[in-house]
Amino acid sequence: MNNRPMLEIVSLQKRFGENLILRDINLKVARGELVFIIGPSGSGKSTMLRCCNRLEEPSEGDIILDGRNIMSGTSRDLDQMRLKVGMVFQGFHLYPHMSVLKNVTLAQRKALGRSADEANARAMDMLDRVGLAEKANAMPSELSGGQQQRVAIARSLALDPLVMLFDEPTSALDPELVGSVLAVMKDLKSKGMTMLVVSHEMEFARETADRVVFMDGGVIVEEGAPEEIFGAPKADRTRAFLSRVRR
Repeated sequence: MNNRPMLEIVSLQKRFGENLILRDINLKVARGELVFIIGPSGSGKSTMLRCCNRLEEPSEGDIILDGRNIMSGTSRDLDQMRLKVGMVFQGFHLYPHMSVLKNVTLAQRKALGRSADEANARAMDMLDRVGLAEKANAMPSELSGGQQQRVAIARSLALDPLVMLFDEPTSALDPELVGSVLAVMKDLKSKGMTMLVVSHEMEFARETADRVVFMDGGVIVEEGAPEEIFGAPKADRTRAFLSRVRR
């Protein structure tokens, strides 16, 4: 049995100019684990997530994906690594002039070299998984925000990632559309996908996460099981944050 972490962040620091945004971040994410990152705006959550596939370049430290340090290697190695790290953003980033199906097949064909038949079959499987197979020929403008976000998830899944990173995936959605996206994430968890999630959906974190990490001021203040963090947080900063978001 392989016990090494699927994702490991080691002594990560990130500076923007003179500002130190991330300070010595260390975090291990086990295979199949859903780790939920919470904290106030400006705490470094999204920056940390974006460092995990080098959308933001770390200033110091290492990011280790399935035993391989992604801070070393060629630009081609980096491109290959990014295919293994799916990322879902607050915005959907779908190509507006392409159908849903073409949005989900494009990267498969360009980056993985799959044939049209292979890419289409994989895309339809993933669209079915997120409950949108019947929308394959629709244009993004014909979909709700929740549906567009589910297409974005299907597009990432079609590339067979080892890890999925979610950066505020529901914050741009109307409240009634949030549940459909969270349901897809819950299904991914049940099927063993490794996930690192930045979100303010505290009830979802309480119900679904294996571990919750609280960040503030560019550091990990504390981490633990959801019942520990939400029920009996140890740090004053965690208690103060949770008291604000629960109002």
